[in-house]
Amino acid sequence: MSISMGAARRVLVIGETLKGQAHEAFQQSAIEVGTVERLTDLAGHGPIPDLVLIDAAATEPLLLARAIEDLAASPMTPAVILVGRSPATGVVRALLRLSRSDILEPPHTAADLSLAAACLLAPTGGPAGQAPAEQRCWAVMGAVGGAGATTLAIELATAISRLGSARPKVALVDLNLSDGAAAAYLGVAPNMTIGQTALAADRIDADLLDVLVAKPTSTLDLLASPRDPKGFEHTEAKTILRLLDVACHTYGAVVLDMPRHRQPWTLAALGGCDEIIVVAELTVPALLAARALADEIEAEIPDGPKPRIVLNRLAARLFGPSPSLAEAERALGRRADGAISSDWEAAAASVNLGGPISHHRPKSKIVRDIETLAKRLLVESPRGLGARAA
Repeated sequence: MSISMGAARRVLVIGETLKGQAHEAFQQSAIEVGTVERLTDLAGHGPIPDLVLIDAAATEPLLLARAIEDLAASPMTPAVILVGRSPATGVVRALLRLSRSDILEPPHTAADLSLAAACLLAPTGGPAGQAPAEQRCWAVMGAVGGAGATTLAIELATAISRLGSARPKVALVDLNLSDGAAAAYLGVAPNMTIGQTALAADRIDADLLDVLVAKPTSTLDLLASPRDPKGFEHTEAKTILRLLDVACHTYGAVVLDMPRHRQPWTLAALGGCDEIIVVAELTVPALLAARALADEIEAEIPDGPKPRIVLNRLAARLFGPSPSLAEAERALGRRADGAISSDWEAAAASVNLGGPISHHRPKSKIVRDIETLAKRLLVESPRGLGARAA
């Protein structure tokens, strides 16, 4: 993962130890390696680099603090990242005089450097950008745990990328910040470390999203967080809502894999969607939970989209205790908006191989049913409402 060329064209590295990671993190940038004297030269001579990486152990703290103070007094200053454990107080105080600075403690990776730089170089405030002409933002929620909401969200996003006019700009956002499974299902590493980096909401823009995404397929981007039991605690509501706002302006279609348990930002996120899909199994508890969840959403977001209930893992039934589709709809008190067939072998194979079911088992009944659902929603869903998010 590397930051875009437009964000950091010139990078100055102070300290040989950071040279290798700098080349990995900023692959398209012109990288210069120098000593603290080179940093002092910047105060009076141009051109100023876009980014300066400093190894705190590369020189004496007093000399480093003075060099940073001289830099801060210049009319134009670069973004500065200091890498080191427990840097000297004088060095930290000097950094505070800069308009854009950060401290990165070891151990760290090239991806950590790239993300820290993207946060500093992202424009502050301002509009998120020009929205695509046809936007769609759909949320998928499980009525109960294990209902298959993540699988449906993945397949729905993949189907939209094949069918929709937004192709190939489609994003799947896994908002299960503690233990989301979308990245594991798709066989990619999650990059969305917004809670772990204390990211300021106003620094999130389209360039930063490009750093945070994983790319499981050529037509689908994934925003997903690494596993963190305190992920919800570490991430502020305004950060999540800003992320969704920028995503809806950046992508033609966005699918949200929503957490089942309500968060401070849940209603605001759902209210900004064009469609809300509640996923239930064919069990009485799941059907009752789906009915209750749909009723709650309608009551608390009266001007928002009406939830659609989709029944998952529908199997042909000759005998047995499972409710029929008609019985399920009686329990729901409404018609189901879709039914997804059960195909355990296809789902398990895709999870184990990593990737959408449509890639590994394109003839699966799951793929057929979700494509039918996607086509229907693409026709029926109102357009351009995704920008309402936050």
